[in-house]
Amino acid sequence: MNFVRDVIKDAAIGVGIADDPESLDTFLKPGCAAAIWRRQIPPSVQGWLNALDPDVLPRGRVMLPTSAVAETVGHLFDMSGLPSGPERDWLQADISLLADTFADVMSTTLLRLRLDVVTTNACRKFHIDAVTARLVCTYRGTGTQYGVSPRGNAPGRVFTVPTGAPILLRGTLWPEQPSSGLLHRSPPIEGTGETRLVLVLDPISEPDGEE
Repeated sequence: MNFVRDVIKDAAIGVGIADDPESLDTFLKPGCAAAIWRRQIPPSVQGWLNALDPDVLPRGRVMLPTSAVAETVGHLFDMSGLPSGPERDWLQADISLLADTFADVMSTTLLRLRLDVVTTNACRKFHIDAVTARLVCTYRGTGTQYGVSPRGNAPGRVFTVPTGAPILLRGTLWPEQPSSGLLHRSPPIEGTGETRLVLVLDPISEPDGEE
């Protein structure tokens, strides 16, 4: 695990790079605005995901305990018509793994889980989410883009998270001040024919809590 204080090949100032899920607790260190788990999806799974008809990609938004993630994701897969097989099994297990890992980092057992299928310029403006923290993992398509801009303008240098690599981001409700100035966005893809499959996880402490 590296904690990056200067711009390096794959990250920006204040971004922790983890080579395994256990090292993602670097996200809790002072001055760490984000953390990326540097990994790749198995090629067989990535090829399968990329070849799927966008109409069968799973989507949904639920609030649930981590113990229910695997079963609930399986139901979302069934509802979308996602084909069965070892690649689907890997995806279901991986989403559950990311949920457990993120919940451990954030010391919670309750998450808001969202699977989005994106074909437009959704959230194309650089911003900070109105949450405590958020995990984003792009399973298909271009990953989340981010950069540092203390004044809230578009960053001068933009970094793209690799497909399949989860990124943990601090939101506006994170208690540490001042803000790091790290902003992110969904990559602008409208008109390109690209389809993205994105997992978003938010920790919640109250059943009725909203973003």
